[in-house]
Formats: sequence, structure tokens, C-alpha cells
Amino acid sequence: MPRLTPVSYRKLARLFEREGWQYARTTGDHLIYTKPGNIRPLVIPMYDEVAVFIIKSLLRTAGMSRERYFVLLKEG
Repeated sequence: MPRLTPVSYRKLARLFEREGWQYARTTGDHLIYTKPGNIRPLVIPMYDEVAVFIIKSLLRTAGMSRERYFVLLKEG
């Protein structure tokens, strides 16, 4: 499996939107996404390169596997 690498917040936002997450609001420099059935929102910082530890946390919060993440990332 490939290594996780930093990606832009725009790519992450598109990726989670394809997975069913909906943009709720912007608070400061963070995008907030919600999904029906999930209690916790996803908080994506608006960085040019989001760090790997933040991506791992977002995947855990979203309940998404690394395999699914790479499939969505490759789709563009």
C-alpha cells in the first residue's frame, strides 16, 4: 500500500464530498463537513498541504479505510 503524503485541503474536501460528506460551514480557516448518521463533523484545515497526522485523524473520524482513501484519491 502506498504511503500517505500531504495533500491540499481542496483535494481532501472533494474526496470527502464524493464519499457523501456535505459542506456545512467555514469557521476561521477550517472547513466543517457533516454526514447524516455521523455524530462528529470533519474539520479540514485550509492548508496548502494538510499533514499526514491530520489526514489519519480525518480518516478515523470518517470511518474510511486507507484503501478507500487511495481509490478516491486516484479517481481525482
